[in-house]
Order: sequence, then C-alpha cells, then structure tokens
Amino acid sequence: MLPPAFADLEANLWLWLLAAIRPGAAFLAAPLFGMAAVPMQLRFIVAIAIGMAGLNAVPFQLPPDGIASFPGIAMVIGEVLAGAALGFAVQIGFSAAMLAGEIIGNAMGLGFAGMMDPQTGTPTPALAQFLSILGTFLFLAIGGHLTLAAIVVDSYRTLPIGQAWLGAESVRGLVMFGGDMLAAGFAIALPVGFALILVQIVMGMLARSAPSMNLFAVGLPATLLAGLVLIAIAAPAIGEGITQAIERGLDEARHIATAR
Repeated sequence: MLPPAFADLEANLWLWLLAAIRPGAAFLAAPLFGMAAVPMQLRFIVAIAIGMAGLNAVPFQLPPDGIASFPGIAMVIGEVLAGAALGFAVQIGFSAAMLAGEIIGNAMGLGFAGMMDPQTGTPTPALAQFLSILGTFLFLAIGGHLTLAAIVVDSYRTLPIGQAWLGAESVRGLVMFGGDMLAAGFAIALPVGFALILVQIVMGMLARSAPSMNLFAVGLPATLLAGLVLIAIAAPAIGEGITQAIERGLDEARHIATAR
C-alpha cells in the first residue's frame, strides 16, 4: 500500500506528461528549440515547466478511463496539433531568412556551396545558413523565445486541454501566412538579388562583345565580389526584414492561440 503522500502520484505524473505535450510539440516545430543540438532532456524539462504554468491557469481533470481511452487519445492528438501549429507558425516566419539566403546565394553563384544546417540536419546553401544564424540571433535579441513561451501558456485559456482543436479559420490563416512569408523572403533578397542580376546582364553583354574572354574566370569572381559588397551595404535592410518576418510569425502564433 502506498503512503498517503504518494496516493496521487500516478495521476500527477500523467498530468505532468500531458502538460508537456503542447509545449514539446511547439518546441519541436519552432526555430532554435527544435535544433538537434538542444538536448532532449532539457527540452522536456522546459516543456514540463511551461506546460504546468499553463495547466494551472485553467481547471482540468483526466478522463475517467485514463489516457489509454478514446477521449484520452483524442485529447493527446489535439494537444500535439495545437502545439505544432504554434511552433510551425514561428518556423514559417523564420524560414523567410533561409529563402532569402538561397535566392541571393544562387544569384552570386554560391548555389554549389553547402553546409549542414544544425536545425534541420540537412545541407543548405552557405549564404542561407549565414542568414539563418543571423535570424537566430535576432530571434533571441527580440525575446522571441520568451514570447513563444508566453503564447503557449496563454493558449491554455482559449484552447483548454480536451478542446484544443483548431478552427477552419486558423488553419486557413496558417496556410495563407506561408504565402506571405514566401513573398517576404523574396522582398528581403530583392535589393541584393536585383543588383546581382544587373551584374549578370553586364557580364553577358561583355561575353557577347568579347567572345574570346573566359566568362567563367572573370564573371564568377566579379559576381562574388559584388555580392559581398552589396550584402554589406544592405545588411541593415536585410536584418530589419528578417526581424519583421519573425515578429509576424510570432503574431500568427498568437492569433492561432487566441482564435479558434
């Protein structure tokens, strides 16, 4: 027989595990938290801490038949979907930086230079990786990690456990937000990318006027040098564009957390 102090231990353990599902799913899909370099133990501890803070904001009871019942499984699925939607909204805003880096890198001729992305574990262009790291610094600088945690906690009031099913408007808004961030990525890369296209046009005119000139030996260094100079000049605008994209991702996550 368990001592009286441990009588509700099993129920409390189930509550803690259930509270960690939504923040854990959000962190798995969100930038920075979902990086492979973040230990799973640390992610789990932070998820439990944030989940317990949100769980204390609203009354909640486990299903009478436990988690292994149909209502319990449906509850877990709803928590996973709600948390993944919150983190994915921030990730979409964060991906505008990587898209801009790929566009600029291809225009500079650096499409062949790839690096392993520590967040996704897949090879990405070097310039896209550079802007992704810049976006990570900006995400921390504006307190995006704290804002995401606050959004997850607030979501328990409007999307309580057991009723965390996203409405059609929230799903539609998330899909449309992906299109907006695609345009944002092009807008971030536009100043440098357009100038590099002009450089490519000039090199093409030179190649037509002087066919004997080795265009690859001259054009690639010129394009790389022009790209580096243009990135240095447009760095404030690029940083501002990435910051706005991340903030819009946080706003979209907040909208999902407060709307059904």
